[in-house]
Amino acid sequence: MSASAANHSDPRPAAFDSAAALPLSVAPMMAWTTPAQRYFMRLITRRTSLYTEMVTTGALIHGPRDDLLAHDVSEHPVALQLGGSEPADMARCAVMAEDAGYDEVNINVGCPSDRVRNGAFGACLMAEPQRVADCVSAMQARVAIPVTVKTRIGIDDQDAEADLHHFVRTVASAGCAHFTIHARKAWLQGLSPKENREKPPLNYPRVHRLKTDFPALHIGLNGGVEDLEQARGQLDHVDAVMIGRAAYQRPYMMAMADQTMFGETAPAPDRENIVEAYLPYVSRQLARGERLAHLTRHLLGLYHGCPGGRKWRRVLSEGSCRTGAGIEIIQHALELVQRESELAEVA
Repeated sequence: MSASAANHSDPRPAAFDSAAALPLSVAPMMAWTTPAQRYFMRLITRRTSLYTEMVTTGALIHGPRDDLLAHDVSEHPVALQLGGSEPADMARCAVMAEDAGYDEVNINVGCPSDRVRNGAFGACLMAEPQRVADCVSAMQARVAIPVTVKTRIGIDDQDAEADLHHFVRTVASAGCAHFTIHARKAWLQGLSPKENREKPPLNYPRVHRLKTDFPALHIGLNGGVEDLEQARGQLDHVDAVMIGRAAYQRPYMMAMADQTMFGETAPAPDRENIVEAYLPYVSRQLARGERLAHLTRHLLGLYHGCPGGRKWRRVLSEGSCRTGAGIEIIQHALELVQRESELAEVA
């Protein structure tokens, strides 16, 4: 077990027990759930569990580990999603995650991309449950934080309910108690990653039955969840819900997450306060050489469906790409949307 994890200060909410056991999370998404996005999302919801993009064991072992593991203290509860298939490497990287202060390590057994398949991890590992179990066992022998698995309901023709049960039973026998199930199968041949997110039909009942058949396991559902009302309804059948692109494209839908999913009584933050709280972070990142466009792209959907929402999106999209652009672009966009809102109220 990593020694430093017990020593770092714990910034988590007092009611926080385990990132893995929380009822709501935002899915790990390549090129989307960046540190900036997680910081921004934490201004909207304090309690929802957040995930990093998938990081491979090779990148952590041989690459810029400090950069890859960087996260702000405000992001807790936050999990590192890890891609790999060699137990020793997975254990080594789990220790890095714990030392860096992450609350959970999640094994990617769901990504269907060619790059992931060629690296022998991702959804193709559904065909090798014992290998996944070996990774879990090796990781849990080294760290105290939860080791969890995110997977699909099946791959290619290995799609029977019995196949999913065998996978979960095998991995659970190694000590994994938390599974998030993307309720679509993955076609490793013939469909692109984007098509794999859309074309295979959702099968929520299969995930529901998995929870019924494995009542002692913590089972989360992922895939196609569009809003908090739908997420809340799924808690009648599973332990947790993971929301993906809807939370990115319409981030303010998450503003009531703490009340709806966690029973908080404090009022939800308003959009203007969220933007104002994000500005100091933007300034710090710009000073470190980050481009404004990389920071504002997470804001584009904040005013979705609101008066001035199109102007907000246009000003950020066009202005953030200009050389030397700073926080004045965000401030100008905010002034425009405030003006549109006032006009709409008068009308």
